[in-house]
Amino acid sequence: MPRPIRVVVAKPGLDGHDRGIKVVARALRDAGMEVIYTGLHQTPEQIVAAALAEDADAVGLSVLSGAHMTQFRRVAELLREADAADIVLFGGGIIPDEDKAALAELGVTGIFTPGTPTAEIIAWLTEAVAGRLAAD
Repeated sequence: MPRPIRVVVAKPGLDGHDRGIKVVARALRDAGMEVIYTGLHQTPEQIVAAALAEDADAVGLSVLSGAHMTQFRRVAELLREADAADIVLFGGGIIPDEDKAALAELGVTGIFTPGTPTAEIIAWLTEAVAGRLAAD
């Protein structure tokens, strides 16, 4: 039996609204994943350090402040610098459709906006990390 998926979820920057990420974190946990919620006001450096320390399969960011391009870009850069680009980077929040292609180019492979059913996020994440778990 494969080990559970390990996911670090975080609220980068100054955004103080964390209800949505707590709902997602609980749903992922209830689906059998190991979830580490780093809390509010995290820097990209703190988020990547937590992902590395926890041997995470995925990092999920919740950005409602409009700083999604900056926050996702920096986390993706730090993951690459740490030779950890195989960690799945996904997220959600208020992200305009016109930014999704640019985020995909950065390596953000899943974007979930408010109202996305948690079952959809769980199914996507399970599929997205399947290759990583098979390699373990």
